[in-house]
Amino acid sequence: MNSFFSGTSILFFLGCLALGTLYAWLLYRGNKNLDKKLQYGLTALRIVVVTTIAWLIFAPLIKTLNYTLDKPVIIIGQDNSLSVGQVKAAGFDQKLYEQHLKALKDKLSDKYEVKTLHFGDQVADGFDFKNQGKLTDASAFFQKVRDEYTNRNVGAIILATDGIFNHGGNPLYSINQINAPVYTIALGDSIPKRDILISNVNYNNIVYLDDDFTIEVQVQAFQSDGENTPLTVSQNGAKIEQQNISISGNSFVKTVPVKIHAGKIGVQKYTVQLGALKNEITTRNNVQTFYVEVIDGRQKVLLAAVAPHPDLGVLKEAISLNKHYEAKLALADDLNAIDPSKFDLIVLYQLPDVQNISSVFLKKLAGLKKPVWYILGAQSNINAFNQIQNQVNLSSANGSVQEVYADFASGFTSFNLTEEDKKQFSAFDPLLGPFGRLTINAGATPVFNQRIGKVSTQQPLLLFFANENGLKAGYLMGEGLWRWKLSEAENESNQSVLNDLISKTVQYLSVKDDKRRFKVFPSKSAYDENEAIQFNGTLYNDSYQPVNEPEVKLLVKNEAGKVFNYIFSKTENGYQLDAGTMAAGNYSYLANAELGGKKFTASGSFYVNALIAEYQQTTANHQLLNTMSKQSNGKLFMPENLLKIADEIAKNENIKTISYEDRKYDELISMKWLFGLVLILLSTEWFLRKRNGEL
Repeated sequence: MNSFFSGTSILFFLGCLALGTLYAWLLYRGNKNLDKKLQYGLTALRIVVVTTIAWLIFAPLIKTLNYTLDKPVIIIGQDNSLSVGQVKAAGFDQKLYEQHLKALKDKLSDKYEVKTLHFGDQVADGFDFKNQGKLTDASAFFQKVRDEYTNRNVGAIILATDGIFNHGGNPLYSINQINAPVYTIALGDSIPKRDILISNVNYNNIVYLDDDFTIEVQVQAFQSDGENTPLTVSQNGAKIEQQNISISGNSFVKTVPVKIHAGKIGVQKYTVQLGALKNEITTRNNVQTFYVEVIDGRQKVLLAAVAPHPDLGVLKEAISLNKHYEAKLALADDLNAIDPSKFDLIVLYQLPDVQNISSVFLKKLAGLKKPVWYILGAQSNINAFNQIQNQVNLSSANGSVQEVYADFASGFTSFNLTEEDKKQFSAFDPLLGPFGRLTINAGATPVFNQRIGKVSTQQPLLLFFANENGLKAGYLMGEGLWRWKLSEAENESNQSVLNDLISKTVQYLSVKDDKRRFKVFPSKSAYDENEAIQFNGTLYNDSYQPVNEPEVKLLVKNEAGKVFNYIFSKTENGYQLDAGTMAAGNYSYLANAELGGKKFTASGSFYVNALIAEYQQTTANHQLLNTMSKQSNGKLFMPENLLKIADEIAKNENIKTISYEDRKYDELISMKWLFGLVLILLSTEWFLRKRNGEL
């Protein structure tokens, strides 16, 4: 440490000294009562005191210098992934290697600060030679070094790995951000071994029931020229496909497409497997399992009418074009036998009818909470229509109809219609709408307004409502969709805008809002086996406000029937749960809560994919390690020579202790002891003057 005055010039100090000298000379110049030695002593005291007080007025600074020595930090990173443990070079002694690596650490610790880390799918402190990492992420290792040692004197990085990096970014880019040489220890075996493997499977996580979907299986083989092996695909343990793979060349790659039919609802387990070859280095990479969720996305639509009509054919055709919708037509007497509760959307075509044939069916429908699309026409019983719903009222109806054209209503955004579509609808032939005075409740969303001849009105032709239960209702105030179909055919349009409109209308009306009071769901439906399973939950009271006072329990069950129990943590307005990592497989869950004496449950499923990346490459990439070392001015070493790294580091003149200078400035006036010193000097002078008879 070194301290000296700073922040004031020598002239200021000399001025203060002159002032103190002048003051003392004026005070003691004519004094003859004091002894000469005492007079000189008192004069000196007065000079010191006045000079000090005057100098403090200029607030001089004291600069303090501290020097800190920072020894070089040597960071040793040990690859703890499965690939390091499964493939070893000929003659490699694991125990001897571990002893040498620890000896290297001890040797370097005499002169440097040594930090040890191990990495795989995550980075942690210390050595770990169990080789259980499901992935190898070297970029995460370098990121940790940057985060924790940015302002430290990093002398060198020692990286022991096989060069197989299958997660995160390219480590070549990471080392450029660290100004330190990287000394690599080449583990594994760089000589290709006889092996056949599934390197990747491309597939969709979710497919629809009865769809055919294709998976792409990428097959690789090394040192297996001329071999043949079967590729089999199994669903829930039952074989559904098999192909023969002929291998040509010692480095073989082929992508095999496999078409699968989704014939069963739920999470389906698929296994892709290659037959084992003789003397193959490992068969762990011959099998890959994945899960696909098959959902029944088909919505059932009931077309209810009392008599055939060409409009019904137009509606059924348009709905059936969408493979996720199934349309059923029920006429006359069939209406009494059908159960409307089994359908997701009810289309009432000119119902209620003037002959009241549909009265029994409408009574069954009245108690159901189903979205309804009303289509009115000449056979509609308008008075009964006004009574079975409360959104639209058509008064003064006398049974007559009028021609109405379609004008697009501005501001409609529930689904998209292009400007070209709007022009086509405006040019279509008119529909036949019931004549009368139309009254609609607030909250309507019109798609088309009525145009009578050339006069545009504000009365809707096609409109939608949503009631307080979240169910939607649609109204088409006219029949004659077959006319629009003929108009479309006359225009020879490539795509049917009418089919598109009907499909979008059915989709809009059939989609339900989720009004469940208790919801629990995982953050996603598919996880990797090294990912933590996260759940979120929400519980609503009778006013549909989120609450979190009750305790929420979760039961998770795996395919073997083993049960895991959890309790959710409470957040501000809901619930959260971190269930940790789980083994690969398919899981179901059931959540329970109780509020106001009522019990609520929520269930679902998720699946965990097995990670086999560490088995998909068995040949060590020593070339990459050599490139990393050269790029950072380091050097590559084989495991048997790793103790020589200490000598290499010692020869590197750039790896040395750094001295940091720490400057600190303090105001002299802040030092309280100076005031005590001034007071003591003044008191001493006063005492000596009084003792010798001076005022």
